[in-house]
Amino acid sequence: MKELLKKLVSVFGPSGNEELIRESIINEIEGFADEIRTDVMGNLIAVKKGTGSKIMLAAHMDQIGLVVTFVDENGFLRFAPAGGFSVTDLINRKVIFKNGTVGVVSYESEIKEIKDITLNNLYIDIGAKDKDDALSRVNIGDAAVYYTPFAENGTRCTSCAMDNRASCALLIETLKNIQTCPHEVYFVFTVQEELGLRGATTAAYAIEPYAAIAVDVTDTGDTPKSLPMAVKLGAGPAVKVFDQSVMVHPAIKNLMKEKAEKYNIPYQMEVLKAGGTDSGAIALSKSGVPTGCLSIPCRYIHSDSEMVDISDMENGAKLLLNILQDGIKIDK
Repeated sequence: MKELLKKLVSVFGPSGNEELIRESIINEIEGFADEIRTDVMGNLIAVKKGTGSKIMLAAHMDQIGLVVTFVDENGFLRFAPAGGFSVTDLINRKVIFKNGTVGVVSYESEIKEIKDITLNNLYIDIGAKDKDDALSRVNIGDAAVYYTPFAENGTRCTSCAMDNRASCALLIETLKNIQTCPHEVYFVFTVQEELGLRGATTAAYAIEPYAAIAVDVTDTGDTPKSLPMAVKLGAGPAVKVFDQSVMVHPAIKNLMKEKAEKYNIPYQMEVLKAGGTDSGAIALSKSGVPTGCLSIPCRYIHSDSEMVDISDMENGAKLLLNILQDGIKIDK
C-alpha cells in the first residue's frame, strides 16, 4: 500500500487535467477488472462483473491546482485556484507544471502583513527573464500543482495529493484483492471533484447503482489546539455521518459499523462541519442512491504536506472488502 501511495502522489493530475493519473491507475488495475473504460467526462470506470445489484465505489483522482491567467512583462505568472487553497498554505511553496517547469509561489513585497495577503496578491515565479521567456515554458490556461517529495516516518506518510490519491490506492487494493462478491461492482476514479463533484455526478447518473460508498480523506482533531473533532491518525478509517454535501444514508452507515465490529477492524465516527465528497453528488443522482462514505484521516488537507497513516488505509481496504464480499442489502 505504501509503495502504491508513493507512486500515485507523484503523478500530475489537477482537476480537469487527469490524463496522467488516469493512465497510472489503469496500469495498476489492468488484469484485475473485467472491464475498464473512460467516460466522456474522463472518469475511469473499472467493473467487476456479476449478476447481482450494482454497487458503486468512488474515489476522486484529481488534485487541487493553480491555473495561469496572466503573464506580466517581467515573466511572473498570475493564477486562479482550481480547488480550495488558503493563502498561508501557498506562500513560498514549490509548484510544478505538466511539462516539468517548476516555480515558487510568492506575494507582492509591498504587502507587510501576511494577514493582508489575498490570492490576488500572489504570483508564481518560474525564474523567467521576461514575458517571452515565461511564455516559452508555460501558456495561459496551464495548470500547476504542489511539488513536494514523499516522506515517511513509520506508518505516517507526508506528501502533496494525499487528497485523494490515498483513497485511490485504497480502491486499487480493494479491486486487486476482492475474491467472491454477490454484486456487480463499479470502481470509479472520478474527475473534477475539487471543482464541485462533477465527475461523480455524471458517473452515478450513468451507472444507476443500487448503493454506493465514496472514499475520501477527512480532517482530524489530534493536533495542538485544533478544533474539536473525534477523528485522529492511526485509529482506523472513519465512517461518515454528515458533511456539507451529504447526510449519509443510515442503512449504509450502520452496515459499515456492523462489518467493522464483526471483523474486528478499528473505526471512528466522522462528523465534518465543512467540506464535502463525491458521496453528496451520488446520493442525489436520479431518484436517489443509498450512499455512504469511508474517510481516511488526514492532517493538513489542501496543503503541500498532507499526512496520513498507512494503517488507516489498510484497515479501510479490509472493511470495504468484507462489506462487498458479505453483500449489501438495503431496506429503503
